[in-house]
Amino acid sequence: MARVCTINNYGVFRDGVAVSPADSDLAVPCSAVYVGTQGTLVVSTFDGTTVTLANAFGLIPLACLQIRTTGTTAQNIVALY
Repeated sequence: MARVCTINNYGVFRDGVAVSPADSDLAVPCSAVYVGTQGTLVVSTFDGTTVTLANAFGLIPLACLQIRTTGTTAQNIVALY
């Protein structure tokens, strides 16, 4: 299955869904992540790389397949599409 991650013609995100960290793929890969409560955010990117962002907060413009449970302390996470 092809993984598609796009922003609409207006250059903004179309939707956002609150997510809980899980060591499995999101239902739909996200274009970016918003972190409401600062902490460590661990994600898996499209090529399978695990990225750890210390002190993540606010808009993180990083497309990802997973918001990992292992290592994530950030809270109030929203996947943006």
